[in-house]
Amino acid sequence: MSDILDSMRRVLVPIHKEGYPFILIALFATVLLAWLWSPLGWIGAILTVWVCYFFRDPPRVTPLREGLVVSPADGRVSLITTAVPPAELDLPPEPMTRISVFMNVFDCHVNRSPVTGRIAQILYTPGLFLNAELDKASEDNERNALVIETANTKIGVVQIAGLVARRIVSFVKVGDSLSTGERFGLIRFGSRLDIYVPLSAQVLVGLGQTAVAGETVLADLTAGEPARQYRVG
Repeated sequence: MSDILDSMRRVLVPIHKEGYPFILIALFATVLLAWLWSPLGWIGAILTVWVCYFFRDPPRVTPLREGLVVSPADGRVSLITTAVPPAELDLPPEPMTRISVFMNVFDCHVNRSPVTGRIAQILYTPGLFLNAELDKASEDNERNALVIETANTKIGVVQIAGLVARRIVSFVKVGDSLSTGERFGLIRFGSRLDIYVPLSAQVLVGLGQTAVAGETVLADLTAGEPARQYRVG
């Protein structure tokens, strides 16, 4: 019996606890719809399955080499550009490389830390709910901005609400330490993340590429550093 249960756990993708209330609501709606008219019950069942799928939280294998910046979100790399980070990040008002990852309603929405470091700042900014793919969403949309301080630099991560998204959930607070790939938040339902890295970082993804949170390497912070010297003998 234990072997069967272990096999089921390996096949079934874990669901994040943030999704439990929505799954219960969907189940209740399914029962009610089925009681009213059985075909509506099937529609409710499909909706319930989708809610479970949306809140999935699969394990990820994170590359751990120092200096790598991994994607904080599942989705499509929608923009790679040079931009001054938002004022709320309180970073120097100098251009940085901005990599945007757009999440549609079918992507996993659990966000993971792109680097190992300490959270130096978190600031939530109310705003609009424009299409998250629009460039002006970085300034106009509701968002949650984090500054993560690594051993050598600071990077910015901004969770941006989208056209459908109405809730940004944070699991962390200022002063917390995060490992690369560790969960730090979640957005419901469809949105975007902007990642700000120094211009010296080497970007390792292409526009339109599909990124996997905690696994896909977006950039290398050590690319501009001189090669390390090792003593022989």
